[in-house]
Amino acid sequence: MKKYILLDSIRSCLNVWAIMRTCDWAGFDKIILTWFTPTPPRKDIAKTAIGAENYVDWEYFENPIEIAQSLKNSWFKIIVLEQSDKSIDFRNFQKIDGNICIILGNEIEWVRRDLIDLADIAIELPMLGQKQSLNVATSAGILMYKFV
Repeated sequence: MKKYILLDSIRSCLNVWAIMRTCDWAGFDKIILTWFTPTPPRKDIAKTAIGAENYVDWEYFENPIEIAQSLKNSWFKIIVLEQSDKSIDFRNFQKIDGNICIILGNEIEWVRRDLIDLADIAIELPMLGQKQSLNVATSAGILMYKFV
């Protein structure tokens, strides 16, 4: 079983490197960086990734929709973390077997509609406070834990 994370235009280097470090912890095979998501090598990586950039395989693709469709065509289940009309509550989500790719979007524009429509499963984290979302790196860790 292969486990990938696809970052759709995550702007913050700190979030990207934190997600990369969490990928290492959770045994994810690859992190896919798209659009304007920052890529290694960068001097600021060491503070947050703490060397994970040396262990987690990563690739960059400009178009997140093309790579997501390619993965789907290669027998990956596409899981998007987003609040949408087809989202299921994280607490009701059961781990699935097989290849997966979790897609995360940026905190301003969220996951783009084309990726939500492409997804096999949309999951949302229930918000108990006033805010509508968590930090993307925190959300990534919560969802990746389901696959540990």
